[in-house]
Amino acid sequence: MNFVNEIKRMRKDAGLTQAQVAERAGVGLRFVRELEQGKPTVRLDKVNQVLGLLGCELTIRRKS
Repeated sequence: MNFVNEIKRMRKDAGLTQAQVAERAGVGLRFVRELEQGKPTVRLDKVNQVLGLLGCELTIRRKS
C-alpha cells in the first residue's frame, strides 16, 4: 500500500470527510484532495498537519 492510499484509509477509518480533515487540520480542502490524489508537490509541513490529526507524522531520515 502506498503513502497516499494509507492517508485516505486512515481518514476513512476515523470517519472523517475530506472537508472535516481540512477544517480540523487547518489546511484547505483543495490541499487534502491533492494529497489524496498523490500530487507530488504538496508541502510537507501541511502533510504533517493532516497526519497529526490522524495520529501520525512523516519524518525524513538518511539512509544508512
